Amino acid sequence: MEEKTLTEKESLDLISQMIQSSKKNLEVGKNNQSLCWGYFTLALSVVIFLLTYFTQNGLWCWCWTLMFVFWAFMAKKNKRPDVVTYTDKAIGNVWKVMGFMFILTFIVSFICMYLFGTTMIQMMPLSALYVGIGVSINGILLQEKWMVYLPLISCIIAFYMLITLIAQREPTIFWHLLLGGSFIFSMIIPGHILKHKSIRES
Repeated sequence: MEEKTLTEKESLDLISQMIQSSKKNLEVGKNNQSLCWGYFTLALSVVIFLLTYFTQNGLWCWCWTLMFVFWAFMAKKNKRPDVVTYTDKAIGNVWKVMGFMFILTFIVSFICMYLFGTTMIQMMPLSALYVGIGVSINGILLQEKWMVYLPLISCIIAFYMLITLIAQREPTIFWHLLLGGSFIFSMIIPGHILKHKSIRES
């Protein structure tokens, strides 16, 4: 069978269709993963903050491990789309790498805590940083500028927390709210914008 060479316009149209298909495969409106992750994390941050504030017990911070439970729940709930584009695979691979970074950071932090008596507090700024970078890369793949730059606010929050640690200043319980708040810029607002665009284009 003779292979057909695509023109420049046909190539651009094909790429555009792949990007639009990938946006639809994010299940916008029904099971928007950005909104699910964003609101879950924000709610969890408020709950952990309140429990820590009223009990003055720092052990409540271990409730952040519920993020891994939610991750497993989302992975089981989300169905694989009928048509998987190259962009879909690229986005999936981005989050595989970020997921690996989450797990690796958790394991290393836990080992250091056990061996050297350190804390797990660095997980909070690094989590905000990983998510911000991941969503920004998604924005590049989906050609959505607001999705590229808005999550950088989460990265700024993460940098502030990391600089505080480097300066050896004591973190406060308000860090829980900072982490939850970072997801507003990296997940919740982008999720609502995607949802609005999907409704407008349908």
